Amino acid sequence: MPKKKRIWYPGAVYHIMCRGNRRGEIFREEEDYWVYLSILEQVKNKYGFTLYSYCLMTNHMHLQMETKDVDIGNIMRSINLFFTKYFNNKYNLVGHLFQGRYKGEIITSDAYNLQTSRYIHLNPVKAKMVEDILDYPWSSYDIYMGMRRSELVDESIILKYFLNSSRALYKEYVEKSIIEKEIDERLERLMDVDV
Repeated sequence: MPKKKRIWYPGAVYHIMCRGNRRGEIFREEEDYWVYLSILEQVKNKYGFTLYSYCLMTNHMHLQMETKDVDIGNIMRSINLFFTKYFNNKYNLVGHLFQGRYKGEIITSDAYNLQTSRYIHLNPVKAKMVEDILDYPWSSYDIYMGMRRSELVDESIILKYFLNSSRALYKEYVEKSIIEKEIDERLERLMDVDV
């Protein structure tokens, strides 16, 4: 049975997720992250998509991107193929690195676009890999905070949702949900205590 064709049109914006086969690691060493980002940049230069945000976790990754003239299938096929060849060669492996083809949800509203960016940037905190979101080196959050410049990511599109494209307001939007979650967890623990 043929795979269902993805929805695509020039200017389509996606939340892309790829998971390691059998939930295995796709990034084992620091070099793996750098190589993936390098491949992402090469494919971006070739196909001309716009990357809004990213987060590379040990066994999966998230990308938020807008396509231009090349469909998302060709873009992701190139990224995953190049990285799989690198990974299998480096670790002397054969076969699939990723669990099936990528998952991609088309983003159809400004609210969903903004929420996707926050979700992607909060991934390492939700996974309890770091407490401070800025301590995680493999996401685009530090670019949004103005701590690093990047030709790979165009943060201006998401920042335009905030008055004067304020990085401080974006930080508040993202990190407010961390504080709210901590308060909710504390309240739940208090409610579980027998009085």
